[in-house]
Amino acid sequence: MKAKSVVSAAVMLYALGGPLGTMASAGSYKTIENSSPQEIVSGMGTKAVRGMANTTTGWLEFPKQIYTTYTEDGAARGIFVGPLKGLGMTIVRTVSGIGELATFFVAYPGFYDPYFSPPFVWQKE
Repeated sequence: MKAKSVVSAAVMLYALGGPLGTMASAGSYKTIENSSPQEIVSGMGTKAVRGMANTTTGWLEFPKQIYTTYTEDGAARGIFVGPLKGLGMTIVRTVSGIGELATFFVAYPGFYDPYFSPPFVWQKE
């Protein structure tokens, strides 16, 4: 009975990546401490550019949400719900762009990750 439990535990560890795989992946997250200066500056630059892009193109969420709602949910929802979603997402994207631009030097959230997905208005959700 004990051998069966040990074999079951070993199979589960192997299926989950094994103890070595989990230890190796635990340290693979990017942080300021384990990144090179080039990676840090690149992350800052990416966040600043994303902030500028979202600040200046946030208004494109309005027609995008109308179109997306129209094609996915039908004409009635596209006409009535699409503009409301577009107005909300315009505000969210523009404000998040301003926030990313103002805090591009801070490695938050994650390692200069975007505040939400998709990072740019022209990318598919």
